[in-house]
Amino acid sequence: MVEHRMVDVNGIRLHVAEEGEGPLVVLLHGFPESWHSWRHQFGPPAEAGFRVVAPDQRGYGRSDRPAEVGAYSILHLVGDVVGLIHALGEERAFVVGHDWGAPVAWHTALLRPDVVRGVAGLSVPPPFRSSRPPLAVMDERFHGRFYWNYFSQPGVADAELAQDTRTALRKIFYTASGDAPGAGSGAQPLIEPGQGWLATMTDPETLPEWFTEEDLDALTESFSDGFTGALNWYRNLDRNWELTAPWHDAVVSSPALYVYGDRDLVPAFPGTPELIAALPDLMPDLRRKPVKLAGCGHWTQQERPREVNEALTNFLTALV
Repeated sequence: MVEHRMVDVNGIRLHVAEEGEGPLVVLLHGFPESWHSWRHQFGPPAEAGFRVVAPDQRGYGRSDRPAEVGAYSILHLVGDVVGLIHALGEERAFVVGHDWGAPVAWHTALLRPDVVRGVAGLSVPPPFRSSRPPLAVMDERFHGRFYWNYFSQPGVADAELAQDTRTALRKIFYTASGDAPGAGSGAQPLIEPGQGWLATMTDPETLPEWFTEEDLDALTESFSDGFTGALNWYRNLDRNWELTAPWHDAVVSSPALYVYGDRDLVPAFPGTPELIAALPDLMPDLRRKPVKLAGCGHWTQQERPREVNEALTNFLTALV
């Protein structure tokens, strides 16, 4: 059974869900999600002899939400993971992330390889620092219409998403899934002038089989205090680029796994298809070629739990 508790970490309190005993596996969710997005990934690794822990990351769910935008930098987020590993009584762990959780996992391995036994990323591939700040690049490329730039405006997306939280989440999860019409077309997530992020999203009459009304209820409850903490992660994108300057041209050296869906919008971001194709040559310890899941959209471990559990458990057991 999954158990829940609060843990003091890195100057804040994190809510964590936990199951199993053995080598520690930390599961890091993305936006707009919570620990619940890993609901299918507790049992199989725990049965294989692992201790699985999924926190609500800072700014999410029942975890603390610092008020300062600067408290959500990549160094804070990596600090939370390292602190959590140590707070749980371990020196090292496997770190797995999806969406925003993937950059946190990859950067934990990049910045603190001594505490990472292996790293896996879903949807978002490993980081290779560009020559220019990401918000500036996307602003120039898409004339301010890319959703990162929209999210970076103080209070704007916060108000839009909080106006009807359940409807917003329902639209986001369906539209970014492999079930939505046009998924996998490569279309970029752009906001039309004068509109919000949700304006062009589909509100489905029924949810996909993998995402129930109960799942939506749990997710909606986790955002009952709003979206500002979660959106503050995006407001640090250019600052993260500045902070990671010492690691320019560095690569993740830990044993690694990358999994993505062929209908996911993130792997279609500018330059990302080329990066994914080159990963076997760029990553010194990528344990297998990137795993591409047919028909899968953005919510990798929720849409394809069986395939993700198989790839993840095989990856973990090979390293112990």
